[in-house]
Amino acid sequence: MLNRRTFHRAVAGAAALVVAPGLRAQGDRILLAQSAPFTGPAAQLGIQFHQGARLCFEQLNAQGGVHRRSIELVRLDDGYEPDRCAENTRKLLADDPLALFGYIGTPTSLAALPLATAAKAPFFAPFTGAMGLRQPFNRYAFHVRASYNDETALIVRQLTSLGLKKIAVFWQNDAYGKAGLDGVQLALAAQNLKPVAQATVERNSVNVAQAVKTLVAAQPDAVVQISAYKSCAAFIRAARAAGYGGTFYNVSFVGTQALADELGKDGAGVVVSQVVPSPYSAAKPITREFIEAVKKGGAGYHANFSSMEGYLAARVMIDGLRRAGAGKPTRDGLIAGLEAIGNEDFGGFNVTFSAADHVASKFVELSMLTGDGRVRT
Repeated sequence: MLNRRTFHRAVAGAAALVVAPGLRAQGDRILLAQSAPFTGPAAQLGIQFHQGARLCFEQLNAQGGVHRRSIELVRLDDGYEPDRCAENTRKLLADDPLALFGYIGTPTSLAALPLATAAKAPFFAPFTGAMGLRQPFNRYAFHVRASYNDETALIVRQLTSLGLKKIAVFWQNDAYGKAGLDGVQLALAAQNLKPVAQATVERNSVNVAQAVKTLVAAQPDAVVQISAYKSCAAFIRAARAAGYGGTFYNVSFVGTQALADELGKDGAGVVVSQVVPSPYSAAKPITREFIEAVKKGGAGYHANFSSMEGYLAARVMIDGLRRAGAGKPTRDGLIAGLEAIGNEDFGGFNVTFSAADHVASKFVELSMLTGDGRVRT
């Protein structure tokens, strides 16, 4: 079994939104629009990402904005449901935002991206690592985070390097879960392995009883989980209650702090892959900048991996807006500005964009929950 010692040795309050009619990305305002879960079992993912982005934009606005224009990020709640997300996206696009920003999830982003593409609106920094949103290349889609293939490859390398080869997969029965499952299977196939078992849970559900029965019976060394924090926490608790003593691995979309909060002391030893630098370690300049921003932001802001990702996405967007020039912001101008970033170091987080490549990063590392609400990398 992988314990914390082996691991280290081997490797809220979001502001209320009103989408006011007539808002436009013109004059002294740059309008960005977001559909995300702000209620329901995945709510913390939307809340935390939005907090981090809003923190960055508000502090920039207090300094005069970009080319003397303030950035406004409006949002609508989709509850992590694709149909609601598509409806929200139509409403948001009707208000002519400069870009869609920070959508949360694979099934929702897959519903929204065709609408953004048809409107020729940049679809920037979705909180998903699904390959289906990255391939084939889409001029309007920009990804700041690494892919689920990158995350699952690291997870499988870590497990097999420790001699743990009986790997099961617990996955959400939708495009997100399938994307993660595909990544695990691809990484295992490279070592002539296959999952010893797999089982699903429905999106926005914690009905995990059958999945627990199926996977515990297979006696895997480890379970890779591809779902959101509520269902993953429910599975971990139920599997342990059923006598399972192996290790649990999650990809970043789970929502690390939300998972830690759900599990409490039961989180000790649970591993999560991460696609942004740790918000708890001051080793990188971007983290020091983020922590200082959170302190200045006040009680409504919290440092965690999801808010860190929102903050980083906002930082990269701001850089693209600056490179787009001082004239009236346009969607084509923003695309050109983002592609002009080239290879840039954002305080220890490297971003690479070009006209031929809109996937900024392959950064992945592993973290572990400690059982006292903290996360170690």
